[in-house]
Amino acid sequence: MALKQVLEKIRSGSRLSKDEALKLFNDDDLFGIGRLAAAACNNKNGSNAYFISNRHINPTNICINRCKFCAFSRSKGEAGAYELTIDEIISKLKAGQSFSEVHIVGGLHPDWPFEHYLNMLAAIKKEFPSIAIKAFTAVEIDYMSKISGMSVENTLKSLKASGLDLMPGGGAEIFAEGVRTKLCPEKISGAGWLKIMEFAHGIGIKTNATMLYGHLETFEDRVDHLLSLRALQDKTGGFQAFIPLAYHPKNTEIGGFYSSGIDDLKTIAISRLVLDNFDHIKAYWIMLGEKVSQIALLFGADDLDGTIIEEKITHSAGAMTGEVMTRNDMIHLISRAGKRPVERDAFYNPVFNNT
Repeated sequence: MALKQVLEKIRSGSRLSKDEALKLFNDDDLFGIGRLAAAACNNKNGSNAYFISNRHINPTNICINRCKFCAFSRSKGEAGAYELTIDEIISKLKAGQSFSEVHIVGGLHPDWPFEHYLNMLAAIKKEFPSIAIKAFTAVEIDYMSKISGMSVENTLKSLKASGLDLMPGGGAEIFAEGVRTKLCPEKISGAGWLKIMEFAHGIGIKTNATMLYGHLETFEDRVDHLLSLRALQDKTGGFQAFIPLAYHPKNTEIGGFYSSGIDDLKTIAISRLVLDNFDHIKAYWIMLGEKVSQIALLFGADDLDGTIIEEKITHSAGAMTGEVMTRNDMIHLISRAGKRPVERDAFYNPVFNNT
């Protein structure tokens, strides 16, 4: 009955309610839910499935926060701590294959002034003027606002003037305050994350959105998280894509288990059905694995992310995937799923189509 009601709502263009979304999470008909999500995805993007040639840079793992689910962060002076100079970042970007986007996130370094981040952006933009810079989570923006003594809005404006083109969706984790307090008590609240994204959208900075699932949260927490994102998207229209992030337990204080493939696919599918105002749902292959990500293209996802080159954060927590996927690998995975591979830029403009 729940699936029949959802199908009728999709056909009529009506929205899913909280209760309906919860019923889907508790429904065992994975393939029925998947078919509904696939239909919704097809309505948005047809047979297109997107990927990007991109490069990840994590400038430092030194962080004043020590979130309990994070295996990446280190304290200053701790074994394994590192910090890249701007010249080292430029050298990394010059090495290897060409790309259209650089993705930059890292720890909250206790000694770097705000000007360091501005100089980093300006140096990258000078060396690579045609490459989009997607950088800094809402948590990092909040920290930069504090160390600069500027408002969040003026902090964002300064970063944009120095070369920031768009923002990733990290730091959202789960908005439910009880769970968030256990996961990352030092981080900004869920409401604070949403407010920073609203400021970014207000000055023309597009962003992504995420949800970390599979740790301490309930299905109700997941649905509430999705509905909060949907409400902000109604208001601003500034989100480009939603990325469900599967929790990885290795080397964390929380421990626990990896998510199951069934939970991964169901979460992607229900996200596609609830977030009717998001154009894109991403199956992040680094966290899901190449094969589950490929299957996710039949469960409501339309984007596999990118080539990435060097990913550190998830691998610190036990990711079992590689750190790079070639452009040809992406095309092969998408094609074998029966989808049309579309290489995109940071703003989902096609730069190459393989039909």
